[in-house]
Amino acid sequence: MNPDKDLTVAIVDDDPDIREAMQWILDNTEGFACIGLFKTCSDAINGLDQVESLPNVLLMDIGLPGHSGVQCVRILKEKYPSIQIVMQTVHSSDEMIFDSLQAGASGYILKKMDADRLLQAIRDAHEGGVPMSGEVAKKVLRFFQKPIADPEILALSDREFDVLKLLIEGHSYKMIANRLFLSVHTVRFHLHNIYEKLHVRSRMEAVAKAMKNRWF
Repeated sequence: MNPDKDLTVAIVDDDPDIREAMQWILDNTEGFACIGLFKTCSDAINGLDQVESLPNVLLMDIGLPGHSGVQCVRILKEKYPSIQIVMQTVHSSDEMIFDSLQAGASGYILKKMDADRLLQAIRDAHEGGVPMSGEVAKKVLRFFQKPIADPEILALSDREFDVLKLLIEGHSYKMIANRLFLSVHTVRFHLHNIYEKLHVRSRMEAVAKAMKNRWF
């Protein structure tokens, strides 16, 4: 395990079996390292205050004792905005999905996801995507069935619209670039314009706003 080269991950979950299982997967997969295990939000806050380097990605259980996972996301993103937080839960509640993304989470996946897809979700979050398990992605897409006439979304160009849709579906900047035959630099340029037009500051805020208003 070499945290200086590996994609580093911390886990917040009150179930010791789940914590240990995910730790085993991470520590036995080349390119990954688990550098923190916490059972509550308070443990995570105190623990992250003491680490030499913050994890790249944090896997967060929603159903924590004390502060909920959503509340913990708000606290941790305020203190450590660089950490990408991926929610893990057994439920795919529409309200929980929206609340998590609005709080600053980078993705929302179900605990029944297999190891390969879990690792890919961590990679996607680290690379700028918004990972979601298939069941969650279907719920997100259902938000975008009705025609809309919102001036903010209508202000987007066709290309910006395409970029935002792929971002909502969970694709990283690199994946969006490949899908649309663009450079990553051009994708970032389009995202900057999207943020300005939607009056948001990050990809998480853009996704949350799109979900709240049921665009697409």
